Amino acid sequence: MKAAVLIQPGQPLEIEQLTISKPQAHEVLIRTAACGLCHSDLHFIEGTYPHALPAVPGHEAAGIVEAVGSEVRTVKVGDAVVTCLSAFCGHCEFCVTGRMSLCLGGDTRRKSGEEPRLSRPDGSPVAQMLNLSAYAEMMLVHEHACVRIDPEMPLAQASVIGCAVTTGAGTIFNACKVTPGETVAVIGCGGVGLATINAAKIAGAGRIIACDPIPEKRALALKLGATDVVDALADDAAAQVLALTKGGVDHAIEAVGRPASGELAVKSLKRGGTATILGMMPLQHSVGLSAMDLLSGKKLQGAIMGGNRFPVDIPRLVDFYMRGQLDLDSIIAERIPLEAINDGFEKMKKGDSARSVIVFDQ
Repeated sequence: MKAAVLIQPGQPLEIEQLTISKPQAHEVLIRTAACGLCHSDLHFIEGTYPHALPAVPGHEAAGIVEAVGSEVRTVKVGDAVVTCLSAFCGHCEFCVTGRMSLCLGGDTRRKSGEEPRLSRPDGSPVAQMLNLSAYAEMMLVHEHACVRIDPEMPLAQASVIGCAVTTGAGTIFNACKVTPGETVAVIGCGGVGLATINAAKIAGAGRIIACDPIPEKRALALKLGATDVVDALADDAAAQVLALTKGGVDHAIEAVGRPASGELAVKSLKRGGTATILGMMPLQHSVGLSAMDLLSGKKLQGAIMGGNRFPVDIPRLVDFYMRGQLDLDSIIAERIPLEAINDGFEKMKKGDSARSVIVFDQ
């Protein structure tokens, strides 16, 4: 199969022919239909987050099941599925207490000494990134890394649900539990931020303030449900949010991974408000609350993948799209072939568009 391989950090991905193993008992072989370009992959490509190499990145995908292992019960051949990097074991402390996104998923990966899921024609192993490695014509994953969806759902749109929308919407519905009328600020209007804004509208939030330095992204945020926009790089950005809300927001959600964005989130809170950090910050960076913030009852939290329970959440998000409530069409900026993946990441670095999605020939 054809795949985009990360060989060395800071270098373009290489298109190679790889060998993919056959499904073991609880594994699912998926023909990839579409995969979004996510900023999280760029962190690994640039080397700011470490990973075993060579590896195939990609984790925001949808496709069709080609084959299943002997014990698979959740999907069958021919099913349309969305994959999710939150592969869960189902029996650890986090899983049994309903916090599946925190599961480390050790039991969903092949053990040391077993045949690798991905390899080069010479037999040398290629690391699977984030349980998926979706920048490839096929994926071999544990059954707890994918979920069956409505077969009428367009797969290009379905792919962005696998990360951006699950993270953004999950934060609104699960981590923040936004209730009708509450105020929300979203800092960073890429794929995750735009999905967060759209979900806040669905949840019935009152004021939804989109903060981003790019005018085109602020305009897109208004289309997806923002009531107000602020230039995130303005010197008085936090003051603008406080003025719009007469004291600050109930929820400030950082969705880009910049230290300054985390600071803006904290500064935008009202008394008792909560700041939620979604972006992958530099590894040595810390986000904090001052003593006065703590005395004001403000809270700070992380929400990996939006605190999702993806086997339940993703089909519901598909239903939101099918009923016209979730606007995935506007989040997708362009569809590109696998061979254009490096150009897609270069566009991402410029920061002036939403999601690029790789579409594979079916």
